[in-house]
Amino acid sequence: MVRLTKRERTERRRTVEAEAAAELEAAATGLPPVPADDLDDEPEQDAPAAPTGGSVDLVIEAGAAPERLDAALARRIPDVSRSRLKALIGEGRVALDGATVTDASRKINAGARLVVDPPAPTPAAPQPEAIPLAVLFEDADVVVIDKPAGLVVHPGAGNASGTLVNALLHHCAGSLSGIGGVERPGIVHRLDKDTSGVMVVAKTDRAHQSLAAQFADHGRTGPLERAYYAVVWGVPKYTEGTITTQIGRDPKNRLAMAAVKSGGREAITHFKVLETFGAPRPGAKIREAEAGPVASLIECRLETGRTHQIRVHMAEIGHPLLGDDLYGSGFRTKAAKLAKIAPEAADALAALGRQALHAALLAFAHPKSKKVMTFESDMPADMDRLVEALRELE
Repeated sequence: MVRLTKRERTERRRTVEAEAAAELEAAATGLPPVPADDLDDEPEQDAPAAPTGGSVDLVIEAGAAPERLDAALARRIPDVSRSRLKALIGEGRVALDGATVTDASRKINAGARLVVDPPAPTPAAPQPEAIPLAVLFEDADVVVIDKPAGLVVHPGAGNASGTLVNALLHHCAGSLSGIGGVERPGIVHRLDKDTSGVMVVAKTDRAHQSLAAQFADHGRTGPLERAYYAVVWGVPKYTEGTITTQIGRDPKNRLAMAAVKSGGREAITHFKVLETFGAPRPGAKIREAEAGPVASLIECRLETGRTHQIRVHMAEIGHPLLGDDLYGSGFRTKAAKLAKIAPEAADALAALGRQALHAALLAFAHPKSKKVMTFESDMPADMDRLVEALRELE
């Protein structure tokens, strides 16, 4: 028998729950369910998984000294406080070798099998909040917005309020698709918190089904189109190309994704170099000996939509995004060098304070009229300032 890890059990449970919710919604609306994977996105930078629904199964290692039950659990489940574990024991939610135990002080020996089975979480329904939105288009079926950097899309760990969902609940006053559940009403796709640009949200269940199908197809047979601007370190070897990998959770850092050899999901990014920054113009106040191919402005078009896809892919080919501390931490020396050769660009990068990534274009077929609709968003001021400063390196 293959024993699943705690995370694998949690993810399996979440998938089953999502599919069950979709099936219930389908039964109520008469619409076919949307597979959970068709939403593409996973929660961004989750906190470490704690037992909040879905059991934790562990065996006390050989040679371990006898200790209290609550202490034994706290030592092996560091993401949960000892007081919380003690409460779970008192509630009868811990089993020792198959038998329920309620005494937190009971001595546990090596070889003992412990199972913690906490109650499933009851998510609080997001509340409407009067957060301003830049609406590019709206009708009875969809609303298209220009999301600013810094706005989280849906509630999650550490972001119970102040999200796009809270803003949409206020703006749409109850007219949002419920297929995404209480925490993600109307949400068909997602942008990272610190990525700006165009997003579409479904206001009806039928619109949600139509848009979800288009995103699941990734534009291979339909009109869906997504283009992003990214500023990356260095200049890619080829002026245009396609990056194809599998993307899964980074085994070395669970806050990050990574290109993996197996066990991930197919990810395809088409890129094109629009502009390079690095050769100083005659008369520019930059020491030519220190100037070089510092950075590039890239257009990325997604054929899939995996979590952090562009950030992972550009880092994979050796050109992570400027300002991306998660995937470009090894390029801090380049940032220090930039401060020497182009102080204005360095200041602009510091002021950006995020990855230089912007969702510039989104095209899709309107769920009702089937008309192809295309929306574009200009580069935000902070990212535009960075590009203009980098142009001084030309």
